[in-house]
Amino acid sequence: MNNFVIEAEAREKTGKAESRRMRRQGLIPAILYGGDKPDVPMTLNALALSKLLDNERFYTSLIDLNIKGQRGKQSALVKAVQWDPMKDTATHIDFHRTSSSDTVHVEVPVHAINYEKCPGCVKGGMIEVIRHTLEVVCRADIIPENFEIDCSDMDIGDVVHVSDIPVTEGVEIPHETNFTVITLVAPTVAEETEEEGEEVAEEEASEAESTE
Repeated sequence: MNNFVIEAEAREKTGKAESRRMRRQGLIPAILYGGDKPDVPMTLNALALSKLLDNERFYTSLIDLNIKGQRGKQSALVKAVQWDPMKDTATHIDFHRTSSSDTVHVEVPVHAINYEKCPGCVKGGMIEVIRHTLEVVCRADIIPENFEIDCSDMDIGDVVHVSDIPVTEGVEIPHETNFTVITLVAPTVAEETEEEGEEVAEEEASEAESTE
């Protein structure tokens, strides 16, 4: 699997004012750190990066950073992304230097698949994903893109525990208890959950009207 490639430019000025100025110019401030080397503040093209941020694999893959003015590429993993809560756009990204042979701890997404016509859903039950991500420990070059859990045979009351999830050689999901990842709940439980949500919404609407 090919690494993602990002063109970056080192920056000398830092601080909130400088970061705001860069964002107005269509750039996103970022930093590369780790590996017993100096931190490198950078800027990235916001438009090019926005497409990568929408790709789930971007967060679990090694990334090649080509930093203008520096020799060679820098291999890294995304460690943190700060978001603007109003605009839903990235405002800052942290990258950690990582080689393909490094052992890393990464959160990997969980997806329930093939559940639409499973016995439990046909009876009116509902799939509930309890853990949307799972921590894995492995080499950086074999991080799973995601965990797709086949729910085609699940019936009401069935549970998928963490020990039920197959992993490839060299990948470990550390856990002390055999916790639930996915379950299929009965129709009454699903209906009660929906009704409770409707009741809360009605109460909030009534409170809002009484304060006007």
